[in-house]
Amino acid sequence: MEFELLHTDINSSARAGTITTDHGKITTPIFMPVGTLGSVKAVHIPELRTEVKAQIILGNTYHLYLRPGLDVLEQAGGLHKFNGWDRPILTDSGGFQVFSLSDNRKLTEEGAQFRSHIDGSKHLFTPERVMDIERIIGADIMMAFDECPPGNSDYNYAKKSLGLTERWLDRCIKRFNETEGKYGYRQSLFPIVQGCTYPDLRRAAALNIAEKGCDGNAIGGLAVGEPTEKMYEMIEVVNEILPHDKPRYLMGVGTPANILEGIERGVDMFDCVMPTRNGRNGMLFTRHGIMNMRNKKWANDFSPIQEDGASDVDRIYSRAYLRHLFIADEILAMQIASIHNLAFYVWLTQEAREHIIKGDFKDWKNEMLINVTRRL
Repeated sequence: MEFELLHTDINSSARAGTITTDHGKITTPIFMPVGTLGSVKAVHIPELRTEVKAQIILGNTYHLYLRPGLDVLEQAGGLHKFNGWDRPILTDSGGFQVFSLSDNRKLTEEGAQFRSHIDGSKHLFTPERVMDIERIIGADIMMAFDECPPGNSDYNYAKKSLGLTERWLDRCIKRFNETEGKYGYRQSLFPIVQGCTYPDLRRAAALNIAEKGCDGNAIGGLAVGEPTEKMYEMIEVVNEILPHDKPRYLMGVGTPANILEGIERGVDMFDCVMPTRNGRNGMLFTRHGIMNMRNKKWANDFSPIQEDGASDVDRIYSRAYLRHLFIADEILAMQIASIHNLAFYVWLTQEAREHIIKGDFKDWKNEMLINVTRRL
């Protein structure tokens, strides 16, 4: 994987670059739709290409390991062949999912023992095992196995957790270097900066990871309960240290406002389930504000969903029709809203890129920030 930094905003840390993988190029900053089980919910692969204009999607190691399982994925030739997506894929390591199973998992130096949320069966994720699983899944970008501590963790727990994550990282890198991709293309490994909301822990974690020389780096453990301003502070702390010539990925974040603030602070890559999850519940994000499509006010509004929207569904369907679909519990409502929201998120990051290159990112961002947080 190669990263070329093309432009840096003169009034902020916002960056525009290009990531090159064996499955294609990614222009940054970029939003990556989440396809936990190998599918982005309610969205077909052709729609991801042409409507959403996605350049890279995510898969999840924990969920894909349980279903469909490694035998099926390996027989298929990896996730690209299994789901038909021929562009880059990134896989989370499953660390966050193990964290969310706090009542059904046990952490040790060896790894994380947990029970499946499907059938209660016992499993063990070690750093070595996770690297092997991600090799089988075949993602272009593999995430290191880490512990994601709660946002309200006390200092002692956060420090202990970070120590475990750093020791696991060394084992991930060793296993990664000892193995090769299974399907004839290169894979990259990204470490994850943890440290909760404690600046000294975040700095120590970033310094440790900067020395590893991996193809890119991620910032994890944010948007898990801490105040938003604290999240922004931690991004600034970490990005002062992480290498400028490597892409930076902020994991699981977030709202359009979060993404704009992250870009301003030097983040290159984003993912979040919010566009699809909120979309399935009738919430549309637009460049003009947020729309709740279940509201009565749209019942007789026959104007397009968004005339200047980023996808064809915005112009094909009216607001009244989309509201009707939601009220009638029609599956098409969830499809339209998911496509719209994902296309908007991708548009937002690519529009930010254009303004970084143009040189007026800061002014554009401040105006857009007002617009995207408005309730329509």
